[in-house]
Amino acid sequence: MNKREQRRTLKRFAKDKIKKHYLFYVIICLVAAITGIAYTSSIGLFKSMVSYDELPQQQQTEYDTVSGVQASDVLEQILNDIQKDEEKQKSTGHLGIIELGKADGVFANFINIRAQGSPVFSLISAVQSIIRTKSAATVGIAICSLLMLLIWIFFINTYSVVMSRFFLEGRIYEKLSVDGFLWLIRQKGFFNAVLTLLLQYIFQFLWNLTIIGGLIKSYSYAMVPYIVAENPEIKPLEAITLSRKMMNGHKWELFVADWSFLLWDLLDIFTFGLTSLFYLAPYKAGLYAEYYVQWRNQAKEQNIKNTDELNDTYLYQFADKKILSEVYADVERYRKTVKKGSPMKQGVAKFFADIFGVVLFYDKTEQEYSDYMEAKVKLKWSDYVCMQKMYPSRLSPNSSKEEKRLMIDSLHYIRHYSVTSLIAIFFLLCFVGWLWEVGMHLVSDGVFVNRGVMHGPWLPIYGTGSIMIMLLLNKFRTKPVVEFFSAVVLCGIVEYFTSLYMELSLGKKWWDYSGYFLNIDGRICAEGLLVFGIGGVAVVYLIAPFLDNMLKKLNVKAVATVCILLVTVFIGDSVYSRKHPNAGKGITDYPAVSSQTDINT
Repeated sequence: MNKREQRRTLKRFAKDKIKKHYLFYVIICLVAAITGIAYTSSIGLFKSMVSYDELPQQQQTEYDTVSGVQASDVLEQILNDIQKDEEKQKSTGHLGIIELGKADGVFANFINIRAQGSPVFSLISAVQSIIRTKSAATVGIAICSLLMLLIWIFFINTYSVVMSRFFLEGRIYEKLSVDGFLWLIRQKGFFNAVLTLLLQYIFQFLWNLTIIGGLIKSYSYAMVPYIVAENPEIKPLEAITLSRKMMNGHKWELFVADWSFLLWDLLDIFTFGLTSLFYLAPYKAGLYAEYYVQWRNQAKEQNIKNTDELNDTYLYQFADKKILSEVYADVERYRKTVKKGSPMKQGVAKFFADIFGVVLFYDKTEQEYSDYMEAKVKLKWSDYVCMQKMYPSRLSPNSSKEEKRLMIDSLHYIRHYSVTSLIAIFFLLCFVGWLWEVGMHLVSDGVFVNRGVMHGPWLPIYGTGSIMIMLLLNKFRTKPVVEFFSAVVLCGIVEYFTSLYMELSLGKKWWDYSGYFLNIDGRICAEGLLVFGIGGVAVVYLIAPFLDNMLKKLNVKAVATVCILLVTVFIGDSVYSRKHPNAGKGITDYPAVSSQTDINT
């Protein structure tokens, strides 16, 4: 079989695999695009409609820092040439009140700053802000910059491994669990994987400075995320070296495979990135997974050094059902718990518990319900494993580590939340949202701005949106994909009418998405809603269960007292802010603020 026929075969395999997990894969690739890890064309083809002069000053600064502390004359000339070309094709499309895009937002900005370099350039920009700032905000800028860098190193940059793991498991298994997003964090080799991906990034960044070398090395290192996805405990330099050796003689093959998508890429341009979002990105990821499996097997046949580290057998073949039944024999205790049935509530309490997942307080019945639901979920997934529909984690080379009882393993999302817990979670998320937006503004503009219409350290839309998703979408928790799209619709409705209400009642707009891709009247936009959907899923499956577990360990009366005090202060702030809303530069004066921080109240 020649290379062309082989490529066609692998493409056919990839398409067959993504059909099984289509919506799940779309969400996985969407997260990668939004975080800038991969497939940024899904949300980044709109900058070509705008000239450099139309950008806010902050975005122009980001342009000028791409090549270092000061932009070089060469880069400046390139930008000038680009500007002249773009002025010839400058346009903004509208469809009624829907604006198709112009200058603002991550959708437009991903094309401005290459995803591979953006963390480095952002750090340089932050350092510049610190040097320029002569106020007490300097320390805050440094802290926020460091925190954001750590988030990128430990979570965003390692997401490529998580994504690779999903596509490898999805090749032969019918079921993928939302818990897979936590797979790498559960592994003993987590920090090892972090270091591997960081070294790969640094090497790639340095090679990018040579232009041609950067392109070649991008293919040399292409298999690193898959190698780490199979064995996160492999040593960093061994993983990188193994990828290079596996790609010897195959770099051109992969390059040609990428170019074979040229017509798809052109279609992607004409569909504003929607082709990539809903088909092309999962298709490419699936093809890369197929190539990895093929070249992994070839490397093993050639006995290339360290290929013995690639020993996760059941990523590539089913385990014998007899072995599975023996390894998972203890799940019968879950079956016994489920057979006992769920504890029943009566009357109004039953209605709120069943429909919204809310109870007045925790008691013995609630503990029994929690145990029942935990057993039910574990039994379902264990049955999938025994039927060869899901990857058997206990047969993994890292099973002894993964099966340990970790805090993160108790994040069971099918649960009831007490009123006190919901209030506490509301305020915690309001505060986190406030910290995020204040921190983003501090890093980008070098000044502290109390974001939001209220005066306290909270942004209610974060807490309100999260609680609404938890309550109104309670029935969809067993279906993560449905939960995601439902969260997108719900958040869109809430954000639109919140914006309208605030403008009518207070006379000002506290955010404006005009210029963002697919915005409606400047009140909501596609980018924001997709981010809200991902954030909502994270709240339901990760954040809220974690916070609820922490709150259960605290004194109930103390938590209730704090909640009452917070509610009292919050109501007072709401009443005062209605007559004296928090406004001004960086809040309602949104044109002066970076588009990255022009987000909700």
